[in-house]
Amino acid sequence: MSFAVILFLIFIPRKYNVSQLQKLKNLQYVTLPTGSHLAYVVIPAKGLKKPYPIIFLQGGPGGFISERTVACLAPLSENGYDIYLYDQIGSGHSARLKNIEEYTVERHKRDLEGIITHTGAAKVILIAQSWGAVLATLFVAGNPGKVAKLIFTSPGPVFPIRKELEVIVPPDSLHLRVPFFSNQQANKKINNIRSKTTALWAQIFGSKLASDKEVDDFQTLLANETNKSTVCDTSKAGKAAGGGGYYVQIMTMLSLDDVTDPRPALKNSKIPLFIMKGQCDNQKWGFITEYLELFPNHRLIIIPGAGHSISVEQPELYLNEIREFLNQ
Repeated sequence: MSFAVILFLIFIPRKYNVSQLQKLKNLQYVTLPTGSHLAYVVIPAKGLKKPYPIIFLQGGPGGFISERTVACLAPLSENGYDIYLYDQIGSGHSARLKNIEEYTVERHKRDLEGIITHTGAAKVILIAQSWGAVLATLFVAGNPGKVAKLIFTSPGPVFPIRKELEVIVPPDSLHLRVPFFSNQQANKKINNIRSKTTALWAQIFGSKLASDKEVDDFQTLLANETNKSTVCDTSKAGKAAGGGGYYVQIMTMLSLDDVTDPRPALKNSKIPLFIMKGQCDNQKWGFITEYLELFPNHRLIIIPGAGHSISVEQPELYLNEIREFLNQ
């Protein structure tokens, strides 16, 4: 391959035939003290209203709220909970930042604090999926008085990661299984020379080689493949909806290298924690054990026939278990 062809492949913008972002019903917007302009949806409580609303933290980083997620969590409003779901900065209908170096864990933590303030509640309940649990953990370390309960579904590791936890073997009694498909396979199949260079350009120079539109469409294309790693049965991996944020994911992950260790602040936390882990979850078992150590008031269950995205394959069980924990 000639040098001219390589330059062409790197610097010429690409288009991807993928699903585009669809506007949700009853979408609202708020500009937070951080400067983040975020889109969110509120599902109002029905009946006798509980004092603490639920805030849902999507995976990612750079998770956005889909119609499926709203529909899945909406029944909890019948138990008296206001439910807030928001597109994290750089994703969904929320704003994209010109300076991608501002996509940091600290920005996400302050955005979450702003959303909590926006609810007007003294405390909230956090339901956090995957990266959402990483964010929730780092937030709670500095704001323990603002969270009443934590619900983590297939949580990512506590950062900074303790590498030695990766090799801990789960008990045979849990019947955990390795997913049939991996994120590594997805990246190998979908990534191209421009997408790889764009990621490196962002990490090294802190700037955009490609437009937000192009890279977010690429993110959707990649998600069509990575979704296969989030289920036990790959036939149930749905087509990715448009809305994922590419730059926010890359730069937030980069910023995780510099986070302050939350473990001293979390040790023996009194906040009740409920963890659901899919039988085919792609996260290492050892990472779960650390949450159990940090939060003595915990409950853990393994969801059979479900992967990293529990609500995709076991929506009723997912909802019933959450409801049971909330009622305790």
